[in-house]
Amino acid sequence: MRKLITISLLSLIACAQTKKERVPSFTLKTLDGEIFNIVDHVGEKVIIINFWATWCPPCRAEIPGFVKLFEKYRDKGLLIVGISLDRGSNAESIVRNFIKEYKVNYPAMMGNEEVVKKFGGITAIPTTFILDKKGEIVRKIIGYRDEIYFENIIKELLTRG
Repeated sequence: MRKLITISLLSLIACAQTKKERVPSFTLKTLDGEIFNIVDHVGEKVIIINFWATWCPPCRAEIPGFVKLFEKYRDKGLLIVGISLDRGSNAESIVRNFIKEYKVNYPAMMGNEEVVKKFGGITAIPTTFILDKKGEIVRKIIGYRDEIYFENIIKELLTRG
């Protein structure tokens, strides 16, 4: 009986760990003035959604790697989305200057409370979500990771059907 309960519990744990969460639907305006709706990109690309801020040293360290990865894999099915959580009356201007200085080549936008809530609340930055081509969240990463870490995941997901 004890063995049966243990096996049942292990099965439940395995099922819980394999259930993937779909990306929440959101629409934001990019700093280029375009309307970005995540739904338009699900089903065709591997997507990295990175919540960050200009004042965050780990975020600043991570972004050059994202720029390189987007350059390398954008034509192979990668989309990177940067959502700034900078606040204040001149936040958008600060973010625009940062984007220019760091030569950010992927869509960047200003986040808001609604989007933060849809992602379950962002309690630390950087926080990065990696989505497979089906729009399922395969990784939630809190804190800095280097370019190689992300590249390994990207390559694996791009080779999947």
